[in-house]
Amino acid sequence: MLGRRLILAVALAALGGSSVVAQDKAVRLQVPFATGGGTDILARIIAPRLSERLGQPVLVENRAGAGGAIGARYTAQAAADGLTLMIGSISEIGINPSVTPKIGYDVWRDFVALAPLAVTPMILVAHPALPAATPREVIALANARPGQINYGSAGAGSGAHMGAELFRYITKVDITHVPYKGTGAAVADLAGGQVQLVFTTLPSVIGLVKGGRLKPIAVASAQRVPTLPEVPTFVETGVPEYLMDYWYGLFAPAATPRDIQQRLQGALREVLRMPDIQASLDKAGLLPMGGTAEEFTAFVKKDMERWAAVVKAAGIKVE
Repeated sequence: MLGRRLILAVALAALGGSSVVAQDKAVRLQVPFATGGGTDILARIIAPRLSERLGQPVLVENRAGAGGAIGARYTAQAAADGLTLMIGSISEIGINPSVTPKIGYDVWRDFVALAPLAVTPMILVAHPALPAATPREVIALANARPGQINYGSAGAGSGAHMGAELFRYITKVDITHVPYKGTGAAVADLAGGQVQLVFTTLPSVIGLVKGGRLKPIAVASAQRVPTLPEVPTFVETGVPEYLMDYWYGLFAPAATPRDIQQRLQGALREVLRMPDIQASLDKAGLLPMGGTAEEFTAFVKKDMERWAAVVKAAGIKVE
């Protein structure tokens, strides 16, 4: 009997049984930032439903630091068995490789883009006591107090950091960077008055903005967002060049077998179509991206090229 079971197990493996074995274990969904940021919020929206569709636990693991690079390196070095996935974003996938020479991974050598997830505009928020309520007033205040206005970010090289650097490059203001290990910590210090500004994603601050604990300055989208219709865009308020959407997608180690990729992609498509998931995304200020893995890969490559050009022109480097 034992021999027959062994033969059956070998036969299953030869027929692509890797995904069958994987179903017996938990999937570890890597979030390369601390709790409270947009990536973490998105992960915790989709993880329970993804677990249901896959028929196995999906555990969210936060590995913060280095603008998302620590979590990305961990994922890149993990076994390609479908049990280690990552919600990648514009931070550690799109931007960080251009600003950090020794980042420790190569996006297209080490990862496969499984699926697009969601997109959200960046938003500039301030402590309520800051005597500025519009982008032009922030610029005027920064010019009057060069180097004295501090902004927090999710870490050097993160999308939040580059959002601020892009603003600095466009407006020529002198504001001081205070890096944190995640958006949640930066936002907490903003609410406490330790820093004056944060450029971040909508999901990470929408509750504090609606509760009056943070002052919204402007969103970096082409049009106002339905979840905060009273907040103007940078385009409306005199900084038309400042446009920045923050995207998220599901990534896996590059050698992940095709059958496992397809199983994950199918489950994720079903999850993103669920009305309750769509409602949760909308409430958080996230818009599902849609599209195939191939379309998402092309999108990411184009966005990486755009940011590489911005980083080069602005002379931004993080050692």
